[in-house]
Amino acid sequence: MPLTTLDTTAALIVIDLQKGITALPLVHPAGEIVARSAQFARVFRERGLPVVLVNVTAAAPGRTDAGPRTFAFPDDWTDFVPELEQQPDDYIVSKQRVGAFIGTSLDETLRQRDVTQVFLTGVATSSGVESTARSAYDHGYNVVLVVDAITDRDAEAPRYFVEKMFPRISETETTDNVLKLMWAKASL
Repeated sequence: MPLTTLDTTAALIVIDLQKGITALPLVHPAGEIVARSAQFARVFRERGLPVVLVNVTAAAPGRTDAGPRTFAFPDDWTDFVPELEQQPDDYIVSKQRVGAFIGTSLDETLRQRDVTQVFLTGVATSSGVESTARSAYDHGYNVVLVVDAITDRDAEAPRYFVEKMFPRISETETTDNVLKLMWAKASL
């Protein structure tokens, strides 16, 4: 469902656009996802709206059928890609879970800023993005998934989640349409 309303206080949450993850094979070119996310970050900052940059620094401790998840990263693996132009006022979430809410102070930080709506971009549609979107919805936020600013390592995941799962927990929209709405609201 397309975006219906821009709330007065929205935040951008950029999921896992870090050097180690953007270097992995992805369904959509990482450069396109990064460029759209960076564009959003600039617009949100210009409007004095919160920008949340999320990176993953470890795996959740539970057992899975995929086997143990051990992380042995190169030194810069968790560093945000430079195109995001990280700013001192950005809120940084270094997570050890799939989603950005569990085990972090993200909800508290957003509530302190009176945020009612969150826009999500990043990697991966079927894990970090989905888990963060679901938690945001469960916490009562109006969630918007920017569908051309998210991607995955699994070719089937983006289509499935955008068509089947995200409509249950969010509104979905493209970068151009969100930016047009933001510019129109700013000119009022």
